[in-house]
Amino acid sequence: MAIPHLSPEEIRTWPLEKKDDWWLRNVFRGDMPQLTLRSIVTGVVLGGILSLTNLYVGIRTGWTLGVGITSVILAFAAFKLLHRLGLGREMTILENNAMQSIATAAGYMTGPLIASLPAYMLVTGRLLPGWQMTVWITCLSVLGVLYAFPLKKRFVNDEQMPFPEGYAAGVVMDDLHTGSGAEGLFKAKVLGAGAALSAFVQVLRSEKVMHLVRAPFLTIPEYLDELAYRFFTPRLAGIPLRDLGVRVDSSIVLLGTGGLMGVKAGMSLLIGALANYLVLAPWMMRLGAISGTGFRSITRWALWWGVAMMTTSSLFSFFSKPSLIVGALRKLRGGAESRDVLAHIELPLRISAWGIPLVGAVVVAMASAFFEVHWWMSALAIPMVFLFSIIAVNSTGLTSITPSGAMGKLTQLAYGAIAPGNMGTNLITAGITAEVVSNASNLLMDIKPGYMLGAKPRQQAIGHVIGIAAGACAAVPVYSLIVGGDLSRLASDALPMPGAQVWRAVAELLARGFSSLHTTAVWAIVIGAALGLAMEWANLRMAGRFPISGVGVGLAAVVTFPDALSMSVGSLVFFILGRTLRTPGTRAHRTFVENRETLCAGIIAGGALVGIVLILLETVVLR
Repeated sequence: MAIPHLSPEEIRTWPLEKKDDWWLRNVFRGDMPQLTLRSIVTGVVLGGILSLTNLYVGIRTGWTLGVGITSVILAFAAFKLLHRLGLGREMTILENNAMQSIATAAGYMTGPLIASLPAYMLVTGRLLPGWQMTVWITCLSVLGVLYAFPLKKRFVNDEQMPFPEGYAAGVVMDDLHTGSGAEGLFKAKVLGAGAALSAFVQVLRSEKVMHLVRAPFLTIPEYLDELAYRFFTPRLAGIPLRDLGVRVDSSIVLLGTGGLMGVKAGMSLLIGALANYLVLAPWMMRLGAISGTGFRSITRWALWWGVAMMTTSSLFSFFSKPSLIVGALRKLRGGAESRDVLAHIELPLRISAWGIPLVGAVVVAMASAFFEVHWWMSALAIPMVFLFSIIAVNSTGLTSITPSGAMGKLTQLAYGAIAPGNMGTNLITAGITAEVVSNASNLLMDIKPGYMLGAKPRQQAIGHVIGIAAGACAAVPVYSLIVGGDLSRLASDALPMPGAQVWRAVAELLARGFSSLHTTAVWAIVIGAALGLAMEWANLRMAGRFPISGVGVGLAAVVTFPDALSMSVGSLVFFILGRTLRTPGTRAHRTFVENRETLCAGIIAGGALVGIVLILLETVVLR
């Protein structure tokens, strides 16, 4: 069914009051069930589970992935099946929407666990207790919700910005709930097949588990290159390739990640990995700049050029579009409306007016008590969040890309001047801005499908807060078990934590200065920074058609070679499938092209969940 919407001319010319009145009469679904007990329970369960997939992917790649559409398909299929079995009724479209708000909020809760917090633990050598991490990330996320709703009227109701990922979720829900349901069940089958295959491969890779079930002969080597080492030792410049970290992973989880990231990012990652591990690493080993072998030794040197390239690329890309920033600030201007016809369903702005200073004060107190950050330094980060939120929400609304990393680096640069040498303060204050900005932007992304489908925004806000609590309670205990009280596991081959390594590197550089680095690392920073700027400048001049991403190339310096190879292969495979399977209606086209995102999400979810379970089994039970 076509979703009612205003024309671009009406969006441009109508005042906000008229738009709200039109929405209330033409889109709003009244008292249709929305934030019900079953939508809450389903969202909490799915969100908690999917937050673990994000935790696994984040530990490996430094990225988090949206889980909204995955949760929508799973919930739809589950209640469709229950209805057919006579065990319940199907979910309403607004119940599914409320559920995805909860699940999405839970899924994004892993951000600090793969970036600012492990970086803080690495530079201070202090292991944070689970309860502190839970309370900290929960309060930051709630603060993001409070910042979001004063912006909702302008960016969602008035400007009606696209928020592409949220828009896609709205379209999927409309298709599922207004059609026959056959397409939804097909999507669920594709999702399940991808998950089952990926999970099965993960189990076969675990030597301990396969011995436990008495089937060691079925074990797949964790790295496929082990087969070659049985006959000879591949070398480069006299160094065994496995000592350079050059291996081929048998897991298919990151093939799915590559399918979602696109061929440009995937090929950029491959270029960076080949340059880093096959050219720079052996060269620097011969020069003595890299001592030791393996990922940890190599990345201690390589991260400097990678971080420099990612930083200059992301900041140039962001500031090269001043209209994005100026436009965001202008959109906050505008006269006050004479009346608010949606006051009975919107989240009252007085909650933000009171909540921001109150929750902000709690965050400041916790920063002092947990991380020994002077109160005035953390308090300074609170108003910075407001400006950064305006900018980030505008970016998310146009592209679905939230520049939380760029916002965090800007904060790190600011506090590098305010508190030079204090790496803990640098990381925690940057974590405040990045996490609050991310949650504010992601909430408005969740609000978009609700606005399209006629939901009550107040109930979505409540659902988002429920999801925050669910994600924190699911992810933090598992994270603590994975780390196992051993800080040496962070930034290791088992837990590479590329996101945390980037944050730590910036903090260390600002604290110690360039003189603390090996001469080759200083040159690597200069060259990496210049190349990052050059790539983004070329991308700007070519209107986005430049084939290489500076962020993608730089990321390869802090990602293991097997992970970079898997993601690049995944991106290439799905790119080729999209070019060769051109006949709509065929099962292959429906599976690999029309439902590419669904299949990739299944591959990621199944393998990541089993991967988390296996890590826990092997580190806690079977060790």
